[in-house]
Amino acid sequence: MKITQFNLSDCSKKMLFLLMVCLLTSSCSHDPGRVTVTDLRSPPKVTSGQHIVQRGETLYSIAWLYSRDFRELAQENNIRSPYTIYPGQRINLSIHRYGVGTATGTPVRQSKKTTARSNAPVKKHTAKSSTPKSTASGSSGWQWPANGKVISAYSLKMPVNKGIDIDGKLGEPVTAAASGEVVYAGSDLSGYGRLIILKHNSSYLSAYAHNKELLVNEGDSVKAGQKIAEIGSTGTTEPKLHFEIRRDGKPIDPTGYLPRR
Repeated sequence: MKITQFNLSDCSKKMLFLLMVCLLTSSCSHDPGRVTVTDLRSPPKVTSGQHIVQRGETLYSIAWLYSRDFRELAQENNIRSPYTIYPGQRINLSIHRYGVGTATGTPVRQSKKTTARSNAPVKKHTAKSSTPKSTASGSSGWQWPANGKVISAYSLKMPVNKGIDIDGKLGEPVTAAASGEVVYAGSDLSGYGRLIILKHNSSYLSAYAHNKELLVNEGDSVKAGQKIAEIGSTGTTEPKLHFEIRRDGKPIDPTGYLPRR
């Protein structure tokens, strides 16, 4: 009797491929705290499923998580400026070519007295943002956020890095790369540690990760060069600053926007 040999290697590859497809196409109502660094920085733009809002999240941090434009998510879910969202609210991640989607689920009722990052609604954002002008060949209004050398370059190939990593020592200053408004300050995005996201205008956002201390709060207006945090190692294994710039929700190479050293 002929025995057919079972190829475990090929099977494993197929199962891994199917698992990746399922993760990208299934509902995205997962707990961001359980997502790994690779999951956060490697996947392409997520355009299906739902996200259940967790305490401390903002529409900006959710858009960042899924490489989406916050304006697109707001439109799809009928969320108007200042983009207030609530724990337990479902954010639709799908993109409709015709018409506008609506947010599903009922926002959690809030008591008159609430504390930040408990059951309080996500921070409102009312301050006007600055407008740094940028080109692919240089910069205007952008500054380096730390003094160290680049130890990991921007890359969309494996290993993926949607920003740059800048060397530094614990406690060294992290400064705003351009003037803007703090639209997220916290540690809810696993793999980024203590993270700050700044909104510079309707198109540009920048992020500063792995900080030891956060020196600004959501809703604060900051100036270019202002100290906003201290270099740390939260969410990573060594002191460094992970820095990203996103235009309309898409990661771009920060070195094309920063001054030459």
